[in-house]
Amino acid sequence: MKQEELQAIASQLKNPSGEKGIEMANMMNETNINMTRHSIQNLNISKENKILELGHGNAGHAAFLFEQADNLRYYGLEMSELMFQEARQINRNFVSQKQAFFSLYDGNKIPFEDEFFDKIFTVNTIYFWQEPEKLLLEIYRVLKPNGNFCLTFAEEDFMKKLPFTQFEFELYSTEKAQKLIEKTPFTIAYTETQTEKVKSKTGELVDRAFTTIVLER
Repeated sequence: MKQEELQAIASQLKNPSGEKGIEMANMMNETNINMTRHSIQNLNISKENKILELGHGNAGHAAFLFEQADNLRYYGLEMSELMFQEARQINRNFVSQKQAFFSLYDGNKIPFEDEFFDKIFTVNTIYFWQEPEKLLLEIYRVLKPNGNFCLTFAEEDFMKKLPFTQFEFELYSTEKAQKLIEKTPFTIAYTETQTEKVKSKTGELVDRAFTTIVLER
């Protein structure tokens, strides 16, 4: 693949747009679904929780989240206009019932008041954070005391084998992510790395190691 093609893939993964963006979102939802469900399960959601997700893509997993407990409210923040529209369309029933709320944001400032959410999670977005420490402090600010934040990402060793990650991606190992978290007031409650089989862009099955870190305020 040419440099420009690899760059275009990286750019779409960061901020999907146009027809290619919809294809990319469907593919991401498929390849990330296990990581996303794992993240959701690690939040220990209980009834009436207010839950925030950063970078939800097409939010094809929202139905799974609503199965976790009664009377949940799910808020999604996205930098991609296309993903914001797609998520609203796919989850229109939850939106019309005022269970799901989607908004656009700039990737830095979380547009909610202090201590608003019981749980927060994000999957495969850390590579694109512009100011990681500041964003973690923002997440801390909008999380209630004793609330949980679940951070899930694919391990650097796996990610660096993908040719497009040389563009726009900041890769993380568990240790690097933990060092970043140590600069914030968060407490690490739990860390787990597991390996799953995923389909590569060329169609073969490969082993992907991913890590989930559960943080507590």
